[in-house]
Amino acid sequence: MDRIPEPELMLDPEQARAYAEADFAEPHGHFIELFRETFPQLEIEGPVLDLGCGPGDVAMRFARAFPAAEVDGIDGAPAMLAEGKRLLAGSGLETRVRLIQACLPGDVPPRPHYRGVISNSLLHHLHDPAVLWNAVDQYTEPGGFVFVMDLMRPDSRETAEALVAQYAASEPDVLQRDFFNSLLAAFTPDEVRVQLARSGLGDLGVRAVSDRHLLVSGFVA
Repeated sequence: MDRIPEPELMLDPEQARAYAEADFAEPHGHFIELFRETFPQLEIEGPVLDLGCGPGDVAMRFARAFPAAEVDGIDGAPAMLAEGKRLLAGSGLETRVRLIQACLPGDVPPRPHYRGVISNSLLHHLHDPAVLWNAVDQYTEPGGFVFVMDLMRPDSRETAEALVAQYAASEPDVLQRDFFNSLLAAFTPDEVRVQLARSGLGDLGVRAVSDRHLLVSGFVA
């Protein structure tokens, strides 16, 4: 099945609210578990950049999991960031998590380099995936870690529909529709390997980690 791109930004406040209020405990918790499994000996401290942070749930989970980390989350959608700042208020993480409006590649994060870069579900939104990989290369300090998780395109629309029914049947219609469109917009592991090779990041590993997710991880030279 060929890829069908979707809009890069979630600008609709209703869409952003539905996303922020959805139950992502399983996939976002899995994100943190996989990070620990991938980098079991790594001491996580200092600044970490979350690209495409959305409403900030992953950034906040990461900060809770690694108390010595400071997470800068950037996203280009004001509606998403508004939901994130609402969730961040009173969380006790306000001094270690910052949510910043910035749209790559034109805008830049608040720091020139980070101990590592994480990202969850940004890649499939991008019309040009090199935007993400160039940012990873530019903002990860030498020897820093990379951990990028995203949806993985299924082999057919029917499989995508089955995944929506399995994992999002209880969610609002707007979220089910977004999930379906995102599956169609996602890349395959082989496509991501080609992207990494073209961006000079071919040493990063790519693997499927569920029936709907792929993971890119490793260290920047």
